[in-house]
Amino acid sequence: MSRGRSLAPLTLAAADRARLEQWTRRQTSANALAMRARIVLASAAGESNDRIAARLHLNPHTVGKWRARFLARGIEGLTDEPRPGAPRTVSDAEVERVLTLTLEALPREATHWSTRAMAQRTGLSQSTVSRIWRAFALKPHRSETFKISKDPLFIDKVRDIVGLYLHPPDRALVLAADEKSQIQALDRSQPLLPIRPGQVERRTHDYVRHGTTNLFAALEVKTGRVIGELHRRHRAKEFLHFLNTIDGQVPPTLDVHLILDNYGTHKTPQIHRWLLRHPRFHLHFTPTGASWLNLVEAWFSVFTRKRLKRSAHRSTRDLEHTIREYLATNNADPKPFVWTKTADEILDQLAIFCKQLLTQ
Repeated sequence: MSRGRSLAPLTLAAADRARLEQWTRRQTSANALAMRARIVLASAAGESNDRIAARLHLNPHTVGKWRARFLARGIEGLTDEPRPGAPRTVSDAEVERVLTLTLEALPREATHWSTRAMAQRTGLSQSTVSRIWRAFALKPHRSETFKISKDPLFIDKVRDIVGLYLHPPDRALVLAADEKSQIQALDRSQPLLPIRPGQVERRTHDYVRHGTTNLFAALEVKTGRVIGELHRRHRAKEFLHFLNTIDGQVPPTLDVHLILDNYGTHKTPQIHRWLLRHPRFHLHFTPTGASWLNLVEAWFSVFTRKRLKRSAHRSTRDLEHTIREYLATNNADPKPFVWTKTADEILDQLAIFCKQLLTQ
């Protein structure tokens, strides 16, 4: 029994194949154009529309459309149809030149391109350069940071910690714990000028430092409640005191799964002896260089933004009073952070990112 209409054979000339492969490799190619090139290359290799659609995560009708367009009009059929409106004043070659310079070159006098520098280099207007960049989602003025963990047990630790977040064990409490160390009690050198109609709040750029304190915090993953403790020093002795505080606040019938980073004070012989005397405590260490796995870091971020960033304190005691007030307010109406990604999703995204780094 026939399963459907047979596909017309698709063959590629050497020049067309080279150009399509170039579109799939070069960063200057639009994502849509690169995807159409992959469809045609796969069709020429004999793959069916359904198989191509499944592999490229597309609708089979989309695959059939671009296959038919190529058969009818050749490589020019893969470009978008003309749209109504005023005719274009910028050619494809000029657009490609802007994209090539943006992605593959740097200006002599700066670390990144500006619209003014690119306009001067290409002879186009600043608004034209800006439109091209917006169309291809390019933002040369922006830069982000990244760090890939080199921990040899990275995969095992990710699965362990994410498993605690998504499927916590029965009759146990999962706590994400860490220390926010060296919190500075800063006061501005001159009085703050408060916000007024038409005038933002103003403060001096310089400050007076009145000492530091350290916040030891353990976030209950399920409820959002935080067990917090302040110490003037940050040693294994203080961490041991914090473990005793946790032990006293958690009901004795529950096991305690404590998520920690790899700081040295968490692994001293004194801590090991304490853990042997308290077998209900189970420590889970995040991978080296992957503190984002510890949910208490998200709580620290919110706490810093809401209460510390724009505050002023005339003494360490004043700072500690502020921190205790925030802990009480948080625990009166706690809001848990909900972890959504599975370990497989995290590892798949990391694999894609590493592959992109290797192909650049």
